[in-house]
Amino acid sequence: MNPHQDWTSAGFSLPPVAPVIGPFGLPGFLSTLWENLASEEAELCIFESDDALAALTLGQGRLEFVGHRDLVDYRSPLGHGAADLFREVADSVPPGTNILFDSLPAEAVEPIGSGLEELGLDHVATVHTTAAVLSLPDSFDDYLTSIGKKERHELRRKRRRFEASGGSLDLHRAVTDGDAFRQFVDLHRRSEGEKGSFMTDGMERFFGALYALPGWEIDSLVTEAGEVTAAAFGYVDESGYYLYNSAFSPDLRHLSPGQVMLGALIERAIGEGRRIFDFLKGDEPYKYRLGATERPLYEILAVT
Repeated sequence: MNPHQDWTSAGFSLPPVAPVIGPFGLPGFLSTLWENLASEEAELCIFESDDALAALTLGQGRLEFVGHRDLVDYRSPLGHGAADLFREVADSVPPGTNILFDSLPAEAVEPIGSGLEELGLDHVATVHTTAAVLSLPDSFDDYLTSIGKKERHELRRKRRRFEASGGSLDLHRAVTDGDAFRQFVDLHRRSEGEKGSFMTDGMERFFGALYALPGWEIDSLVTEAGEVTAAAFGYVDESGYYLYNSAFSPDLRHLSPGQVMLGALIERAIGEGRRIFDFLKGDEPYKYRLGATERPLYEILAVT
């Protein structure tokens, strides 16, 4: 099997083996990630057959999916021929290559594992992290009922406190808006701890390139005076809203702008008929207080 490096391949139109993975199997996201943050030690290898495709990297004796696991929330091969594809992939790389496939929803584990088994390779599949996914009801009132009295009270209390200080809530949606992007970056760099050092120049270029792609948006929580108190960087498709990143003003922590923004985003997603609100990777308690459930993500390890 001879891999290629053509991000415009028609094979990217095949459906992902694992459903509901947002932008993470799309060539736009993957090529942007590769072009902005690729490791110099890795070679891009897009393996493709008539009915399957997988964008992988090979370098330093490792075969992996494209991109660092902290930046790609879901991995999945495309197409119903994934098992045969991965048998051929594993057979085509040098003996002794370490296979490290992370962030796989359960639906993607079986065909990859089957392909490795057909080649006679032992592999181990274990849960290494989770995503947090909120299934959305038909109305925001139904949602508030579902999260219970205590969390419902907290969500309403924080919104009232925010509006008492900042005026009526304004969740401003921006697509390819340079000012909104600069404000998002500024909030990130003003954050405390590790978050404040995350938005390097290289990361800013990556997020800026993502923001130029279809489906990506920045939603800002703005006061009546025009101050941006929090911003979310997310992706929207027919299945739902995917919260990729967010930041809030540390000076306004006492007003809980991040939590207020999340409530407003969930309310809007329900109003637009979305079926899921995906908080993506991470087991932060606030996600589950807001009604999310775990989606286990697996890691497959093997050696050719």
